[in-house]
Amino acid sequence: MDIETIDIQSNDIYVDGPPFEKFAWLRDNAPALRHPGMNDLDVEWFWALTRHADVVEVSRQFQTYSSERNGVLLMERDNMEETRLLTDIDPPEHTRMRGLVNRGFTPRAIKLMSDNYIAVTEQLVAEAIEEGQVEFVTKVAAELPLIAIAQMMGIPVEDRSRVFDWSNRMIGQNDADYSGGLDDAAAAAIELYGYAQELADDRRAAPRDDIISILVAAEGNDALTEHEFNMFVLLLAVAGNETTRNAISHGVNALIEHPDQWELLRDNPSLVDSAVEEILRWSTPVNVFRRTATCDVELHGETIREGDSVAMFYASANRDERVFADPDRFDITRDPNPHVTFGGGGPHFCLGANLARLEMRTLFGELARRCERIEPDGEVTRLRSYFINGIKTLPVNLVPR
Repeated sequence: MDIETIDIQSNDIYVDGPPFEKFAWLRDNAPALRHPGMNDLDVEWFWALTRHADVVEVSRQFQTYSSERNGVLLMERDNMEETRLLTDIDPPEHTRMRGLVNRGFTPRAIKLMSDNYIAVTEQLVAEAIEEGQVEFVTKVAAELPLIAIAQMMGIPVEDRSRVFDWSNRMIGQNDADYSGGLDDAAAAAIELYGYAQELADDRRAAPRDDIISILVAAEGNDALTEHEFNMFVLLLAVAGNETTRNAISHGVNALIEHPDQWELLRDNPSLVDSAVEEILRWSTPVNVFRRTATCDVELHGETIREGDSVAMFYASANRDERVFADPDRFDITRDPNPHVTFGGGGPHFCLGANLARLEMRTLFGELARRCERIEPDGEVTRLRSYFINGIKTLPVNLVPR
């Protein structure tokens, strides 16, 4: 490969999936690569990190690699103060805000919701099996996280289609099937921001037993500003939907492509926990996040200067042969499995990890219990995006036991 022209960022090369061969070459030959920005509005250039150890180190060393200086997206953002999300903030302010919103994501809070998720999942799978031939993304994979978010936040279930549309337009701004481009993505963000304000106003007038009521009722140092609250709802609605939806879709597709692993899960439902972890490693729904160096750093013979952008490629780290034996093999019994799908640790470890795991365990357990086979039934189409490793359509035939 020619290091001068190698590209692991332009949207078009991800239409057929992440460029794993390029990642592997870079891990061996240029683990810290000075990479040009390839898309409109991207940063001019950045350091591309492709090894697992480097992703973990950068994730945990927030004092050296800041999320706050320029945000976590590989984009130039002139209105950074107005669009800053929880992911774009460093400790100690991040610690304060995360402590407030974490109340809805504790293991105890997730456990209390598990019975409802089981019932919802049983209904979704039963309806899909009854139809037999379904487009799995919209019929099942998107529905479960949308219903989960609706329950957690107290959003009317009938509004979940609006959340689905807003998140698709925002995340899919580079894919014509999902969005009309940057302006359309910005319009979707404004609409969702306004919807969050409506939710807050409603809960102040009529509190309920949900995370929104808890957050809007907080006072003093425990209170989020109106803008902070609205931006948190925007982040939760998008991140909690897109990531889990795509992990589920990739998981089903992987089990179709590896029928021996499907049979193993179907016949051994106790493997569902390790299967979920392997699906998370295999799918890596978020491909890359950025940090900004706060001082000069030497890494793999390169000098990263203060102010330089550093990009962590999670999809590459999750295939690092230094950590994972036979990393290109899909193995639902893999153990240990220290994937970085939820981040490499540190303050920005995914807030919704417990919720995502619950949703996926419930769904794949139910599929294994109810289905004899899951067969392909048409073309699988992928999202045109270097940021989100997404599946847009997944036509399947669910054969019942």
